[in-house]
Amino acid sequence: MTTDISYTEEAGVGWITLNRPDKLNSFTAAMHVELRDALALVQTSSSCRALVISGSGRGFCAGQDLQDLEGNDLGTVLERDYTPLIKTIKNLPIPVIASVNGVAAGVGANFALACDIVLAAKSAKFIQSFAHVGLVPDGGGTWSLPRLIGLPRATALCMTGEPVSAEQAVQWGMIWQSVDDDALEKQTNQLAHQLANQATVGLGYTKKLLQMSSTNTLEDQLDMERDFQQAASNTADYNEGVTAFMNKRKPEFKGS
Repeated sequence: MTTDISYTEEAGVGWITLNRPDKLNSFTAAMHVELRDALALVQTSSSCRALVISGSGRGFCAGQDLQDLEGNDLGTVLERDYTPLIKTIKNLPIPVIASVNGVAAGVGANFALACDIVLAAKSAKFIQSFAHVGLVPDGGGTWSLPRLIGLPRATALCMTGEPVSAEQAVQWGMIWQSVDDDALEKQTNQLAHQLANQATVGLGYTKKLLQMSSTNTLEDQLDMERDFQQAASNTADYNEGVTAFMNKRKPEFKGS
């Protein structure tokens, strides 16, 4: 890949690293092009069964690089770059982990929150910085935050731009875990490989069910669970899981 991101895949885990450390990995149009290319590789890979998104240097992502806008209409930038990015992350049929090593601000914070599981270093902070420049939260922030932490907290964060520490984010239910800075990469690797070795078709179905649950009625959700369970029971991994259980051995899932 080129310089604004890197993409590698090993043992079923894809790893996208934002790579503008001198700019705290803030987004540019060029970075979005590279992200789309990397995500296309993930979507077409027959071996990638979990994805990690991380940042290089001392930050995860400081949001949009305002110097890169060059007078572009912000609505057009969102429609061209951020809307497809968030939709792609949400629709990937594999687990997506955000490994937040430092500041995640503006759309960088909401990009992390769009992932399925968020691990953060204890020094990391999540900042809805939009109000500081007269803008509204984007990148799905106004959708995800109220669902994660409730409307009162989401409103206060979006209107004040107050930073939230990683440990506070865990307490509020905004993210999954906070770990010591020097343990983040190891913990991320362990989790990613754990997920990649599971029955990832079933995990993809679970992801979709959880996403739909906030707008479905109970009846709708029960119907979806029935349909997805039927589909999951037709996979090779289900057969392997049952066989392994009966024979008291560890299953060897293939993601199919």
